[in-house]
Amino acid sequence: MQAYLFVHFREKSTPDGEQVYFGVSKDGFHWEAINDGTPVLWAYHGDKGVRDFTIVRCQDKFRIIATDLSLAYGMRGKYHHNWEEISRNGSKCLAMWESEDLVNWSEQSLIKLGDESFGCLWAPDVILDKESGEYILHWSSSHIRNDYGFKGIFYTRTQDFKEFTKPELLYEKEDSGVIDSALYEEDGRYYMFLKSEKDPAKIIMVASDSVTGPYSRVEAFDESMKDVEAGLYEAATAVRLEDGRWCLFLDYYGVPGEGQGYVPFVADSLASGSFRRADEEFSFPYGFKHGTILPITMEEYERIKAHDFADHGWQ
Repeated sequence: MQAYLFVHFREKSTPDGEQVYFGVSKDGFHWEAINDGTPVLWAYHGDKGVRDFTIVRCQDKFRIIATDLSLAYGMRGKYHHNWEEISRNGSKCLAMWESEDLVNWSEQSLIKLGDESFGCLWAPDVILDKESGEYILHWSSSHIRNDYGFKGIFYTRTQDFKEFTKPELLYEKEDSGVIDSALYEEDGRYYMFLKSEKDPAKIIMVASDSVTGPYSRVEAFDESMKDVEAGLYEAATAVRLEDGRWCLFLDYYGVPGEGQGYVPFVADSLASGSFRRADEEFSFPYGFKHGTILPITMEEYERIKAHDFADHGWQ
């Protein structure tokens, strides 16, 4: 039997919202907060705030990687209440923590992947390339190649999260920017969820036989999203349950503040592209924001539940 760990942040106007939060579940449907709904880890470097988490189980360690960005601090200071300034001049680094057991974590580090040709690096995600044995770390960014216009998805390869290959373009959409890539493998085929910024201003799904593409649009998924309001959802994340079904979560930002959070959908497979909205089947203690779900063992679940994270912010 497996359980699930959700690494996320909270949409708050105070700096404690843009930190590392844990939620756990035994079934993927009913979630509970860890550490009484307060951060389990804090960011003290870079922007001193983190958003848009991914967590990956590697051969040697678990790794949490996140956008290095604090709106609570930055919008009042260096970004001058301007999203365009963040997009162009935000951090060229991603934040990372490492652990061998999911409860004892390293000091926050910063991975510099972008040079001055990149805008802010947003929303990292990681998948293992089974053919090469390397990890594909991908994110969204604006770039000088199109004068910091439509954002695209870029990627790098790594084996140890210390050395990284030069970033390359993974996916772009001709008629709009794309952000918030989330990439999964099912039966040897790769499926990537993205937020399209227009035409449509919705979540889309693309598929490929290779982890680095080329990717093509899954039209059946567009049909699943036809009744989902445009311009109100982002940050897709998904997890495969023990029975083979997939739970897809879309981050709803159509209301201000802490009313935001994930909305769930269920599908029998990614290949089908057919997802059913299932709000009443799920429960959350509060609004989980832009994160990733990691399947964990019941032993790991119990370890997280039993651990005292109260002093982790002071590491």
